Amino acid sequence: MPLAVGDLAPDFVLPAHDGSQVRLSDLRGQRVILWFYPEAMSPGCTQQACDFRDSIEALAAEDLTVLGISRDSVERLARFAERDAIPFPLLSDEDLQVHLAYDTFGEKQLYGKTVQGVRRTTLVVDAEGRIEHAFYNTKAKNHVEMLRKRLGFASVATD
Repeated sequence: MPLAVGDLAPDFVLPAHDGSQVRLSDLRGQRVILWFYPEAMSPGCTQQACDFRDSIEALAAEDLTVLGISRDSVERLARFAERDAIPFPLLSDEDLQVHLAYDTFGEKQLYGKTVQGVRRTTLVVDAEGRIEHAFYNTKAKNHVEMLRKRLGFASVATD
């Protein structure tokens, strides 16, 4: 079942594109955006990653830390981060355990067909480790602008 506002965010430890390990509970005291996306370097995921990249300073000004999570290998994520100058951790969940804990993998509609896959999802975890906002089945286009409106802070558009 999807996580709801107020639920405790399941803790995890995942490898990042830079070779480090990221544990969600180590980020307590910060607000964290968990961005689950289907595939590194695909058009929609690249659009979203670059949207976060271009808005990272404005998000940080709102005390938001961004973590991208996909089932891609660390090596593929490293290529993605280098190719598109992604300044935030891209985490590898190849065995889908974190995706399953957050209900971001399962049946979805793709070009009119029902398939199994990653459901594009963004969750905001508050400083105490609870779900502050849960946006399941989001769109890639204008994603950060949607977050800005829903979270109620000033535009993060860059010049």
